[in-house]
Order: sequence, then C-alpha cells, then structure tokens
Amino acid sequence: MIKLMLVDDHAVLRDGLKNILDMETDIEVIGEAVSGNDALEKVGVLLPDVILMDINIPDKNGIEVTGIIKNDYPDIKILMLTMYDHDEYFMSAIRAGADGYLLKDAPSQHVVDAIRSVSKGQSVIQSSMTKKFLSFNQPEPVQSKEDTLTVREKEVLLCLVQGMNNKEIAQALFISDKTVKIHVSKIFKKLDVKSRTQVVIYAVQNQLVPLS
Repeated sequence: MIKLMLVDDHAVLRDGLKNILDMETDIEVIGEAVSGNDALEKVGVLLPDVILMDINIPDKNGIEVTGIIKNDYPDIKILMLTMYDHDEYFMSAIRAGADGYLLKDAPSQHVVDAIRSVSKGQSVIQSSMTKKFLSFNQPEPVQSKEDTLTVREKEVLLCLVQGMNNKEIAQALFISDKTVKIHVSKIFKKLDVKSRTQVVIYAVQNQLVPLS
C-alpha cells in the first residue's frame, strides 16, 4: 500500500484528488496539509511514502518544503503537481530533489500512474516538459565528476536512466537490493545530485550513457 500525503491549499482540489485516489486499492491518503509549515509539521508524524506537492502554498512554497523534506527524509518521494510550466519552477523543483513534475491539467489517470512510478523509485516528468528536461543546466560546471564512477556504478547509472527501480536493477545486474542502494547512494554523492530525476538529467546532459 502506498501511503500518500496531499499538500495543497485548495480544499476543492484536495477533495477531488482524494476522491480519485480513494478508488485505487493500492494508494491510501493518510494526511493532508494546507501550507508549507503545516506539511513540515505533519511529515515527521505521518511518514508518507509519497507526497503530492503543490508549489504555490502559504508560508514556505512547495519547492522550499521539498528541499527541507528531502534533506530530512531522503526516502520520501515527492511528486510536484502544479499549474506552473515555467523553466525556473521546474528546474528549482528538480534541484530541490523532486522525484517528478506534473501539471495540474494532466489527466487523473496520469497522476495515479505517476504516484505509483515515483513510489518505485522512478522519475516522472510530464511530456510537455521534455524539452526543459533535456535543456536543463546544472548549477555550475563540474570537473569530470563522472570519471570517479566505477564500472559497476556506470552500469547502475544506465539502469537509472532507463527508469528501473532498485529491485529491477538488482535483477538485471545479478546483485542484491542492498548493493544497488549502496551504488545509488555513491552515484548521488559523486555527481552531487539529490534525486533520481537529477541524476537522469545529469547523465543525459553530459552524455554519460547511450540513449538508444
């Protein structure tokens, strides 16, 4: 069962999402928050698997909250659901560690599918944001960070770009889930990224893996 927390200050939207998600047998809405501070107070108590996060919320915005939560609870997946398709919001959300980015005009089934995907460790970006994804710029030039990756880490990186979760990577490379987690952690540290979405963008930008 995927434990989900909704963060949005619009009651009508939260109620609509909750009604949709209540129909899914593998997703349970365990809590709601109406502001940034409210989300930060509740996340440590509820410990959701996935947070569906709006950007435009009172107190601290959704991007700020995402960065704080990812720092304190790195295993919690955060899926941004917003009306903003601007480059700066998208890039800021990814830098903060968001695991996915969807627009509020996405069909409800896409939202449901995206929740399932990020819960498995996959990255989700709405198709209309693809160009922004491919043109994403890292904050500053890096000096051959990829040269520090081992052969095995490069194999794991390729699997990440292909959208595999830890279990699928373990099966593909004939290693344990625990070993995969260690490799992923080392890749994040070496490439200075916070999420799978960031590491995929980095790999695509720097042509670290074949895309075909």
